[in-house]
Amino acid sequence: MPRYGVYDLGRDAGWVNVGTDHDTSAFAVESIRQWWSTMGRPCYPKARQLLITADSGGSNGSRVRLWKLELQKFADETGLEIVVCHFPPGTSKWHKIAHRLFSFITQNWRGKPLLSREVIVSLIGATTTRSGLQVYARLDEREYPKGTTVSDAELAAVNLHGDPFHPEWNYAIKPRVDY
Repeated sequence: MPRYGVYDLGRDAGWVNVGTDHDTSAFAVESIRQWWSTMGRPCYPKARQLLITADSGGSNGSRVRLWKLELQKFADETGLEIVVCHFPPGTSKWHKIAHRLFSFITQNWRGKPLLSREVIVSLIGATTTRSGLQVYARLDEREYPKGTTVSDAELAAVNLHGDPFHPEWNYAIKPRVDY
């Protein structure tokens, strides 16, 4: 079953990373990394900060250590401050980006046989709306092993700053190197 990383590019575009392996934190952050290098940086060349809204469960959950460690690596690579706001548990239906994109994606591939990964990526990438929404898709065939553990020392090295309002759900991860 394909795994998806979904990212918004503003009002007119969306990004879907279709994975072939496990839905891990490494996959989720790699999806963000691919979006940033392909679309985000060219559209927002002066950005110093990236806001990520995330569900509270799964690979990008607020308590997942590997998610925070992988985001730290991304922040260090890009020099971006990564600001994360998790939806409270049970409220993923409020995540408008995923709903907005997937409702049109499923309409686009309705009734079409999904015979291969390439067909899936092609159908997702061919999704548009009358209002101008364009969806971009790519296939990620890398392996993302399950069960990666993050030690207390690795987690302590994450440059994490909790927000005053629910710091367990809202936080920033700053680069460990000055840019």
